[in-house]
Amino acid sequence: MRIGVMFDIDRPFEEVVGQVASLASAGIQTAWTSQIFGYDALTTLAVIGRECPGIDLGTAVVPTYPRHPLMLAAQALTVQAASGGRLTLGIGLSHQVVIENVFGLSFDQPARHMREYLSILVPAIEGEQVAFAGETMRASTFGPLGISAPAPPVLVAALGTVMLGIAGRMAAGTITWMTGPATVEHHIVPTIVAAAEGAGRPRPAVCVGLPVCVTTDAAAARAKAAEVFSIYGTLPSYRAMLDREGAQGPADVALVGTEAEVADQVRRIAAVGATDFCGAPFGTSEEIKASIGVLAGLVGS
Repeated sequence: MRIGVMFDIDRPFEEVVGQVASLASAGIQTAWTSQIFGYDALTTLAVIGRECPGIDLGTAVVPTYPRHPLMLAAQALTVQAASGGRLTLGIGLSHQVVIENVFGLSFDQPARHMREYLSILVPAIEGEQVAFAGETMRASTFGPLGISAPAPPVLVAALGTVMLGIAGRMAAGTITWMTGPATVEHHIVPTIVAAAEGAGRPRPAVCVGLPVCVTTDAAAARAKAAEVFSIYGTLPSYRAMLDREGAQGPADVALVGTEAEVADQVRRIAAVGATDFCGAPFGTSEEIKASIGVLAGLVGS
């Protein structure tokens, strides 16, 4: 299982780059960034890719609705060209409240949207000419995109059965968030693997993202997690996964404890079938540093 860290983008840009350089120096294998309401994720990774060798890069995740798949394909291939082919492109639907209220777009039939999106995105990224006409999305290119770079693997943020099926049949795998190990083992992995096998595709990647805090005060850390990550307990897709896990809220799936305890929790993520781990360190500066140290120590183990 590759070990990655979600880096903090809520800081000046030079500090963001320095942070990823530090992760690379520590031995972390992948630096992941989200696309929310700050820096553009792919532009950020293009810069980081030039400045920080020796670490893979990933988006967790870029929302699909605001970007046409041909534009996203060009952006992703540009990052590949800039970084020497180190990108994993994680994409997702985002959430109804964001797509409809922030962007003013329809969130109607999200599964259909993702199927049509991937029908354009994946062949474009893989260097093919695209001719597709769906119910809500079309593309007809004059030829392949003129970017000489390897195709990045596309991971779909899929949690429900329908979306996992789409990811297994049409993409390289899935990337989860706020989804505990029991749910990964008994729902995420078997569902997406069955879909991939049914489509004659290779075994899919499963990247598991969870908050991490190495601490001597687990109760305080879980209280902090409940505060910092509270929004994820209210969004329907994450709420459904927390309910499957039997978790009251995000604090219950966060990886919290001593160095040994957190290491064991990460090893369990590997044991249930994850191919990648994306840890989101939180807590005090000392706890964040300790969390990164534990994750780095697990590389190759």
